[in-house]
Amino acid sequence: MASLFKKKTVDDIIKEQSKDLRGTQRQITRDRAALEKQEKQMEAEIKKMAKSGNKEACKILAKQLVQLRKQKNRTYAVSSKVTSMSTQTKVMNSQMKMAGAMSATAKTMQAVNKKMDPQKTLKTMQDFQKENMKMGMTEDMINDTLDEIFDGSDDEEESQDIVNQVLDEIGIEISGKMVSAPAAGKSLPSAASSKQATISDDEIERQLRALGVD
Repeated sequence: MASLFKKKTVDDIIKEQSKDLRGTQRQITRDRAALEKQEKQMEAEIKKMAKSGNKEACKILAKQLVQLRKQKNRTYAVSSKVTSMSTQTKVMNSQMKMAGAMSATAKTMQAVNKKMDPQKTLKTMQDFQKENMKMGMTEDMINDTLDEIFDGSDDEEESQDIVNQVLDEIGIEISGKMVSAPAAGKSLPSAASSKQATISDDEIERQLRALGVD
């Protein structure tokens, strides 16, 4: 019962109209087929009268044939009109749906604009930009500090390698001198050998100072 009193929507009305137009189109097609059948029968009757020499009957049938063909041509015109009406109805329905969609979109945009605060949005964007710049600067500082730490460590390791190399060379030189020195049991160390040992220590200190090692 509720469906009987339900208000028809635009879609319901258009569906009913389309259904009626399709029914009209089918009826026109059936009428045209009947006229074409009658046309063929009339043409055959005219030929028959012509063979029998009945000119008056031929004239009457010829006039009727002319009227019948005009009626058949009218069915084509009406059919084209019905098709055009159906197309226009579909186009209007599509336009109405587009208008409805645009109306709903406009309402949504209005609601969003009411909720949005341009000043607050601008401030949020500015704060984001500021914090983003701070983060970038902090990252650069951390990277620079890490680079200094690791670069300093590399320099220190390289310097230590050089010191170790020099000390190894000096140790080899001292060991060679100790091998060439006379044995302690055979003779006592002279003043010259003591002086040479002192010179060796000075040489060591000089080379260390040259490397920057105190």
